[in-house]
Amino acid sequence: MLVRIVKMTFKKENIASFEQIFKEHQQLIRAFEGCSFLELYQDRKDPAIFFTYSYWDDETYLERYRKSTLFKTVWAMTKKLFSERPQAWSVDKIATLN
Repeated sequence: MLVRIVKMTFKKENIASFEQIFKEHQQLIRAFEGCSFLELYQDRKDPAIFFTYSYWDDETYLERYRKSTLFKTVWAMTKKLFSERPQAWSVDKIATLN
């Protein structure tokens, strides 16, 4: 399993627009083949900073998603709203404690 973490910083006036884009597409992203988990986080001190956190069966599925029409559509709308360049990490989960 691959865990994908993406940090996005938006212009303050674009926060609501991003939230609406995510709300409209979250179920489609989560239902994409190979995606088994999706969450959105917002920084507590800076509301312009968001993180997506998703689980993918492996890198092949993530790459299929990144080449999909869904991703290209969502990304085209989202990238116009940034105040900073987004950052992304692909990591392996080592441990989960509940």
